[in-house]
Amino acid sequence: MRTVRTGMPLWQALNQVAAAPVRFVPQSALPEGMAYEQFIADTGTCPTREGLHDFFNGLCWIHFPATKRRLNRLQAAQIAADGVQPVRGPVRDALTVLDENAAFLSAPAPLWEALRDKRWEQLFGPLRPMWQQARLVLFGHALLEKLCMPRKAITAHVFLVPLPAPSPTEMDDWVAGHLQADLLATKPFAHLPVLGVPGWWPANDVPDFYRDTSVFRPARRAAAAVSQ
Repeated sequence: MRTVRTGMPLWQALNQVAAAPVRFVPQSALPEGMAYEQFIADTGTCPTREGLHDFFNGLCWIHFPATKRRLNRLQAAQIAADGVQPVRGPVRDALTVLDENAAFLSAPAPLWEALRDKRWEQLFGPLRPMWQQARLVLFGHALLEKLCMPRKAITAHVFLVPLPAPSPTEMDDWVAGHLQADLLATKPFAHLPVLGVPGWWPANDVPDFYRDTSVFRPARRAAAAVSQ
């Protein structure tokens, strides 16, 4: 964004890029002691700090307006019901994980099942050609920020979107329409080290890339069986 590079405050630059369901304001607009999510819900404005984290958050508001709006409404509903607790409950925790670190995947069932079950050898071996039929879209703004300095362990929380792979607008509308508190409480995510996606990182052309168990960890039940 040229306006950011020339010194314009980030919140002003985001407001100039495109229409979003919120207006961006400086972080100082957030009253002390007020929950960030509640402030957005009440005012329709998003407090914004300088830096990559809020830069990507702003872009997500612009490119995924329906999903971001839905996440905010669910957060505000949880705050209204339970207040702001020292420890987030399961729904707020899942909402935060999705907002910060999610990716949306449209993929054939065998690919999703192997990912969900952490069957890495199958996912990136025999099923590797099937990735050409999949579409992975990064959503979480913290995830995007981390990938500015790529490292093997960066892992997304993946939310399944059905095939055929929708357009970006269709994907936004579908995700927003399917986010429900009861579903999120189950944490319906699969874990994907994103640099393992074929074609996303040159080093993953070599099978040994996936044998790093500190990154491509076995499913808990499989790990427990091995240790017995």
